[in-house]
Amino acid sequence: MLKPSANIIKTPHMNQYSLVIAVAKRARQISEKAEHEGTKLADKPVDIAVQDFVHDRYRIVEPKELEG
Repeated sequence: MLKPSANIIKTPHMNQYSLVIAVAKRARQISEKAEHEGTKLADKPVDIAVQDFVHDRYRIVEPKELEG
């Protein structure tokens, strides 16, 4: 089981839910790209996605809350 969440969640406003959603979206992108190109992945898309976030190739950007 992968447990790199402590490495990825670096700011107080980020949480495990946003991490799961971000990794799922990235894994889907990886899978769709591989399918479109007709390539076979050596690792699972989720593993690749987690490594993308761990190594800062992708970051979670959350919108700022509206002031009001």
